[in-house]
Amino acid sequence: MIGDSQIKTTGLLPLTESRTPQEETLALIRQALADDQQAYAALYDQYAPGVYRLCYSLLFNRQDAEDVTQETFVYAFRNLSRYDEGKAGFKTWLYTIAVSRSRNVYRRRRPISLDIVAMMQLRLPAPHTETPEAQLIQRSAEEAISTALSHLSPRLREAVVLRYGHELTYREIAEVMGCPQKTAESRVRIAHEQLRNLLMAEGSEWLHELLTI
Repeated sequence: MIGDSQIKTTGLLPLTESRTPQEETLALIRQALADDQQAYAALYDQYAPGVYRLCYSLLFNRQDAEDVTQETFVYAFRNLSRYDEGKAGFKTWLYTIAVSRSRNVYRRRRPISLDIVAMMQLRLPAPHTETPEAQLIQRSAEEAISTALSHLSPRLREAVVLRYGHELTYREIAEVMGCPQKTAESRVRIAHEQLRNLLMAEGSEWLHELLTI
C-alpha cells in the first residue's frame, strides 16, 4: 500500500514514442499495481502540477492546496486498482477526488485576497502599446476579473475553473463535479453571465477575449 512518504519520490520512466498519452498512463498504472515505485513517481510527476493548480484555484491558499493534493494522491494510489478507464480518464478521476476534498476545506471559508487570474493561469492579451496608461488599463482589468471570480459561489467557480483554467469538456466537468452534463453547461453559462454583470466596462471587454463561448 502506498503511503504519504512514497508519493513524492522522483524519477520518470522513459516515454515510449509509439504510445499515446493515455496508453502511457495506463502502462504506468499497470506497472504501479505491480508494485513499481518508479511508476508511482512518474504518475505523480505527470499529474501533480495540474491537481495542485486546480486545488489552488479553488482554495486560494498554498498550504491547503498542497495538503489536498497530497491527500488526493494518497487516496488515488491506495485505490488505484479501483480506477476504471472505461468510466473516466485518469486526470478526470484525479480531479474528481481533488474537488471532493477541496469542498471539505472551502466550507470553512476565509476571505479571498489572492490573484485568481494568475491561479487559473488565464493569459490576458498584451496591451497594444507599452505606455504606462495601457499597462494600467491591463492591471485594472486583471483586478476586475479577479474580484469578479472571487464573488462566484463555490460550484460556479469550480465549473469556470475546470472549463477555462483546465480546458475540460462539459462531459468531463460533469464527471468531476458529480452532476449531469446539462447542469455543468448551465453552471458555466451562469458563471459567465455573473462575471459579465460583475465586471466593470473594461473588464467586460477583457472577459470577451478570454471566455468566448
